[in-house]
Amino acid sequence: MDATDLAAAFAAAAERATQLPVRPDPATLLRLYGLFKQARSGDAAAAAPALTDPVGRAKHAAWAGLRGMPADAAMRAYIALVDRLAGRG
Repeated sequence: MDATDLAAAFAAAAERATQLPVRPDPATLLRLYGLFKQARSGDAAAAAPALTDPVGRAKHAAWAGLRGMPADAAMRAYIALVDRLAGRG
């Protein structure tokens, strides 16, 4: 799959992720978030949100845990996870 096809498949998976038949558990939602952010923005900033923002800290941890993963690998992992959650994989 070339870069254009991968980007299109990633965009389609992001749309499908908003229409899943069952809401994923919190850990899976964090995995989706981390993969999406890594694919779109690259590595997370070193500084995590404040202790008063536990949701932000959890999201940051999910994203930061993928530090060093190439964008194309994050896209492929995101697509595979959405496909599995949607019953397509």
